[in-house]
Amino acid sequence: MSFSISQGSAAQRIESELRRLIVALELPPGSRLSEQDIAERHGVSRQPVREALIGLARTRLVEILPQRGTVVVKISVRKMMEARFVREAIETAVVRRACSSFDQQSRQRIDDLLDMQDQAARRDDHAAFQRYDELFHVALAEGAGCPLAWEAVQDIKAHMDRVCQLTLPSMDAMLPLIDQHRAIVEAIDRRDEEAAAAAMTKHLTEILRALPRVEAEHPELFSS
Repeated sequence: MSFSISQGSAAQRIESELRRLIVALELPPGSRLSEQDIAERHGVSRQPVREALIGLARTRLVEILPQRGTVVVKISVRKMMEARFVREAIETAVVRRACSSFDQQSRQRIDDLLDMQDQAARRDDHAAFQRYDELFHVALAEGAGCPLAWEAVQDIKAHMDRVCQLTLPSMDAMLPLIDQHRAIVEAIDRRDEEAAAAAMTKHLTEILRALPRVEAEHPELFSS
C-alpha cells in the first residue's frame, strides 16, 4: 500500500511540474519528452513518469506517439477557444452566486491578493502576477461556496495560460487585468449579478483581442 501511495504522489508531483513548465513555455510546443530523462532528473522509476505523461495527455497538453515518444502539443486556437467558453460559463455562474452570499474571509483575502498582484505587475514579475491571478479566481470560487467550480476550470485553463504567457509581456499589459479584477469585486460588493457576470465576461474575453497578434508573431508555437 505504501508503495502505491508513494508512486501516486511522485506521479502527481511530476505531472504538476511538467504542466508548469509547459504552461510557462519553458517546454515549448514541439518539445520531445523522454521518460528516462525525466525519471533520472526526479530520482524515480519510469512508472510514475509514465503516469504523469498519461495525465498530461488526458488534458491534451502532450501527445503520446507509439514508437515515437511523447511530444508537447502545439497551441490549438480551437482548444483555447473551447476552454475560454467553458471557463466563462463556470466563472460567470460563480460571480452570480457570490452576489447572493460571499464569505468575508475570502473577501479580505481578495483585497490582499489584488495588492500583491499590483506589486508583481509593477516590478514586471510575470510569474508572480500569474500566480496571484490564479489565486484571485480560486478565492472567488471559495468565497462563493463552490470550490469545485475552480477544480473544473483548472484542468482546461492550461490551454489559455500558454497564450497568456505570450500576451502579458509587460507591466502595461498586466495592469488593466487588475482593474478588471477590481470591477468584478466591486460588482459583487454591490450584489449586482448582471454587472459581475458582464465584468467577468469582459475579463475572460481579453485574451481574444491579443490572439491574432501573438499567433502572427509566434506561428511556430501554434498548430495549423
